[in-house]
Amino acid sequence: MVVGTNESGRRFIETEPIGKTGEHSEQKVWDAVKKAFSGRNCIGYWSYPIFSRTGETRKEPDILIVDRELGILIVEVKGITIDQITSIQGHLWKFQNFYCTSGSPYKQAENQLYSLLAYCDREEVIRQKVHSRVMVALPLITEKEWQDKGFDRSLNCPPILFKDQLGTAMLSKVQQTVPIRAGKDLDDQQWETLLAVIGGTPVLRKPIIEVPTIASTRKSRSSVINDLCQRLYELDLQQTHIGMEIPPGPQRIRGIAGSGKTVLLCQKAAHMHLKHPDWDIALVFFTRSLYDQIENLVDKWVRHFSSGDITYKDNPTAQRKLRVLHAWGARDRAGFYRTICESNLTSPLGARDTDYGQPNEGLADISRRLLEGRNLQPIFDAVLIDEGQDLVVDNPRLLHEEKQAIYWMAYQSLKPVSNDDLIQKRLIWAYDEAQSLSSSAIPSARGLFGDNPAFTRFVTGTYKGGIKKSEIMHRCYRTPAPILTAAHAIGMGFLRPEGMLTGITQAEQWRAIGYEVQGDFRVTNGTIKLHRPAINSPNPVPDLWDEPVLQLNLYGSRHEELTILASNIKYNLGKDRLTPSRQILVIVLGDNFTAGGLEREVANFLINQGIDIFIPTAKSLNTINPQFPNTNPDKFWHEGGVTISRIARAKGNEAEMVYVVGLDHIANKPDDIGMRNQLFVAMTRSRGWLTVSGTGNTNGSFYQEFFRVIQSGSTFEFINNPSRQSQRDITEPEIDFETTIDVEVVQTNLLISNNQSASKISPELLKSIRCGNKAHHPYKNRLKDAAALGGWDQEAEDILYAIAMRGTNPAYTIKNHENFLASITKIHE
Repeated sequence: MVVGTNESGRRFIETEPIGKTGEHSEQKVWDAVKKAFSGRNCIGYWSYPIFSRTGETRKEPDILIVDRELGILIVEVKGITIDQITSIQGHLWKFQNFYCTSGSPYKQAENQLYSLLAYCDREEVIRQKVHSRVMVALPLITEKEWQDKGFDRSLNCPPILFKDQLGTAMLSKVQQTVPIRAGKDLDDQQWETLLAVIGGTPVLRKPIIEVPTIASTRKSRSSVINDLCQRLYELDLQQTHIGMEIPPGPQRIRGIAGSGKTVLLCQKAAHMHLKHPDWDIALVFFTRSLYDQIENLVDKWVRHFSSGDITYKDNPTAQRKLRVLHAWGARDRAGFYRTICESNLTSPLGARDTDYGQPNEGLADISRRLLEGRNLQPIFDAVLIDEGQDLVVDNPRLLHEEKQAIYWMAYQSLKPVSNDDLIQKRLIWAYDEAQSLSSSAIPSARGLFGDNPAFTRFVTGTYKGGIKKSEIMHRCYRTPAPILTAAHAIGMGFLRPEGMLTGITQAEQWRAIGYEVQGDFRVTNGTIKLHRPAINSPNPVPDLWDEPVLQLNLYGSRHEELTILASNIKYNLGKDRLTPSRQILVIVLGDNFTAGGLEREVANFLINQGIDIFIPTAKSLNTINPQFPNTNPDKFWHEGGVTISRIARAKGNEAEMVYVVGLDHIANKPDDIGMRNQLFVAMTRSRGWLTVSGTGNTNGSFYQEFFRVIQSGSTFEFINNPSRQSQRDITEPEIDFETTIDVEVVQTNLLISNNQSASKISPELLKSIRCGNKAHHPYKNRLKDAAALGGWDQEAEDILYAIAMRGTNPAYTIKNHENFLASITKIHE
């Protein structure tokens, strides 16, 4: 089943907006294709990212259609008139008064088709079974003009869509075209496999691990993993959009833990690099131990999109243009901040130069100081930020002119997309709504860039061609459902006797991350019921495993806890046949001091039990306390050793079997949101199985809460606690033309920048905006029509946005009302 087809238009994907000089003809063909195929079971792409060599350059297909009945169709569009074609010799066309003197449009599209078929043929279920066609579209030439020139009699004259065949005749013309490769009718499995291949999901499939067969009545974890390695996830249209689209400006990607944000940012960066090899691109992340993972992902996508002809990891040219950078930087590893400093001829500061101990606060401090009194030199064409929640700070002293300093530094480092609009820059940031270890702030556009309306609109609406400015990903592919829901519940304290501790307080936001909601968060002490349907957590491990994938074990002493841990790891290595590195991960909980001590205690214990271990940043196995300079800060895994890590370095990494040790450090501080968030992050590192352990009284309040969480499965019922410590409402509302708000409230709270009285705003205007009596906005449709036509001033949108915001932020102000009144009056007239 294709995921995400319920949204109109999402089946047709423009990977980059059409509209550049010379693309008017391409737009005509693309519009005709969308209309002709709109009612069919198909997926369509404009500029699908498979780059085949054409002379000295590489080019992707103009149009790709994947249709269940017709198979694969590639259309190469030539916006050329009949007089511009001087001759056709075989596949070679000669041109005059055109941007090039010759071309082989059919051969070029044929090569692109064979690149796609090579990927299809790797899957046995569809090998040699997919109908495949190539056509050339000439939207400026009629069939008669073509025939009058005698080109229809040319050797190797290809199938052509002419100007007069872009209407109702298009589909029949396609159906009459003889396939380059004849296939067969596809059954459900074959069709879903074809869509998965086109979506690129085989890139992420892990190789099967050969393990010796051991006689046992119990299924092994390695057998389950190998079963998964042979599967392809179904095509997720939203992920396809996010990973393949290149927006002409900012874009926010918000996702639940394990939704694939990192994978998609790497895919997007690789696509940008191949499509625009002259661009300077930065792919930025917070956790330094992710270098290996991110560079490997970028390399996989570059290889995939180039049909294996281009690599990333051993390609200095690619690495120079597409830079993978952790946020800070060091002498031995140029990070994002350090790179920007050097480009601005400024000596970079380090951790010793700031008084702030938290890494994100220290980076914000030195970024703020870099920004003071200067505009930075723009050096990048695109900046993509992963782990965006970790680059946000709560402390207002670390803001730069009410902006998040790190994000503003990133924005200033960018060149404008167009000289016609200096505001629009390709800053793309992804974040998880519940994974910041050091901040409760949520990276909304207003919180990141201040109150300037031009910046607050970064995440509302869509770009031309349908690319969304903001995407919300609600499906979790990494973490099995029982683990994910338990992580949310224990991390936010759903089932505390006193009520929910912290978390999202808007029903629409819970729905946005994949939950069904009953109850009203606006009702004090009301009952809330959350349920996560299985479709939003497609990880199949719980269905393939005969026992619970989540276990909570409590012990009377640390020695007993570690004894069982060692026994379980030995079983994983011997019976389950897991590899120690990358498939098993031990995470220790606690503050910096207690977690550091526990990390060393666990490491020593496992070594004494004959288990090789690895502490991140060490250069070798069984190094208990790595010390500079004998360290490698980029290193999280080491072949042959089980990684033991504190949460700060574990974040962003993942493994099939995860052990979380030291739960008592959380139980001792059950109301500490930061400690609970540690636990959430640790739990969501699991791709398959999770065991959480600790010491102490099993009847303790926190432990009993955890047991109730596990028993609740995918459905939680709890009290909406009005005294919760913090709200994590994770997005700002888009403009709502039916927001409920009383006129009197608007009059009372409206603040005017020129000190005029709010009462001077006409009651009729306020009533036209009012919906306090459940009345609909009388000018709603006219406002929307005017906005769609670009016929109204931006102040009109600003004031409506401000009124919408009044529901969540009583301090919100409305400015420039006079321009708004002028524009609104004009529309009404």
